[in-house]
Amino acid sequence: MRKRLATTLAALGFLATASACGDSTTGAQGIYMLLDTSGTYSVELQKAQQVISAILTKLGPGDSFAVARIDTGSFSEKDIVARVTLDDRPSVANRQKRAFLLQVRRFVRELKPAAYTDITGGVLQATEYLDEKRASRKVIVIYSDLKEDLAKGYLRKNLRFKLDGYRVVALNVTKLRTDNFDPRLYMGRLKLWQGRVRQGGGEWKVINNLENLAELMPE
Repeated sequence: MRKRLATTLAALGFLATASACGDSTTGAQGIYMLLDTSGTYSVELQKAQQVISAILTKLGPGDSFAVARIDTGSFSEKDIVARVTLDDRPSVANRQKRAFLLQVRRFVRELKPAAYTDITGGVLQATEYLDEKRASRKVIVIYSDLKEDLAKGYLRKNLRFKLDGYRVVALNVTKLRTDNFDPRLYMGRLKLWQGRVRQGGGEWKVINNLENLAELMPE
């Protein structure tokens, strides 16, 4: 199961690079997906459901998956939309996956777009969650245009991530209207987040093509 999971998810870049195994890890896979819910990006969440469904089908016993929203202040467990650690029994795991998808669909259907975008807080919450799971492979997926916009009073400047053993994947980084006028804005956002992730010891990857999702994740 683990070998098949590595083969299928590696095509999308979701699989974390193997970290050193020992008594402190479970040997399982941990994925935390952050969904941008700002007004400029919330329309993209229909596509995100396809990605979430594809990830779920590839997870095995003991693997953990959480989906959380990015909103005004994202360093909080209340922003976790759905979470699961799969049971060893296939029948139970299948029920868990179905319940997970229902939670995500309900969230997207009832979503009220956020006024601000606290990506930093979301990443910090992701590391806290996955570290507690003690997974040997840890992946954070950021489904966003990567434009952080903080409300007054939220301090995120100079916060350094601790991402040793992590892979951070920026998925579906759409271009904003202002990027068409000045492409340096788009490239600057990518460079900024790449720098922050690598400074924290993590691996960084950008994936923007979702059109052939099924073909990129063969059985």
